Amino acid sequence: MTHPASTPFPITRFVIPHDHPCLPGHFPGRPIVPGVVVLDRVLAAIEALHGAPGPLRMPQVKFAQPLLPGEEARIELEALPGIAPSRWRFRVLRDDALLVSGEVRAADDGDRNDSAVKAAS
Repeated sequence: MTHPASTPFPITRFVIPHDHPCLPGHFPGRPIVPGVVVLDRVLAAIEALHGAPGPLRMPQVKFAQPLLPGEEARIELEALPGIAPSRWRFRVLRDDALLVSGEVRAADDGDRNDSAVKAAS
């Protein structure tokens, strides 16, 4: 079944608390949330919406601004057209400020030169 393109919509809101174990050392005195933690939330949003998609890759990710501990962010996710959802475009925002954007694809969809990552469980 082919799924039409959809308009991005908020999937989830999240806050990384000040006491999260990823923060010590990243960076002392002025902690910022590591990009990998934000991307883990994106993968969790895909899994919540579409089930565990298996190995994924991120051929394009752009970090525009940092997320600070205690700030609320939201994920907008768009399933791209194709046979079953296997490609998504995402944006992570704080209010109207873009923090991160990119694309996630199933590891078996298209070019295999990109790094594969496992979806959050």
